[in-house]
Amino acid sequence: MADQTKADPRASTAPHIAGATTYADLADWGTQPDAIEPGSHSSGRLLWKGPGGQPESGLWVCTPGRWRLSIPRDELCHFVAGRATYVRDDGEVIAVEPGTVVLFPAGWSGECTVHETMRNLYMLA
Repeated sequence: MADQTKADPRASTAPHIAGATTYADLADWGTQPDAIEPGSHSSGRLLWKGPGGQPESGLWVCTPGRWRLSIPRDELCHFVAGRATYVRDDGEVIAVEPGTVVLFPAGWSGECTVHETMRNLYMLA
């Protein structure tokens, strides 16, 4: 029988990340583009990317800062750590904290301010 402890769980028939709230084997994804206030740095782990890059799912961690964003495809986010505020261009405010789930529809644009390093499990459709 093969040693399953050494297998990459992201390569299984049901890709998964055990301990997603504390998982530490993250890739450096660089500084956050379109910064309004410098400092935000991203890291994460891709869980799945389908044919043509859709859908995509993974774990994203981002340090404090502020930037502009425009969501290209529907994106479901489950925030499991930290605090942030998203402000849509029309002024709508979405505050996130651990336990918050948000569906950002394709075309959503505005600003994000990360107050405390956030951890987010996401799926782009």
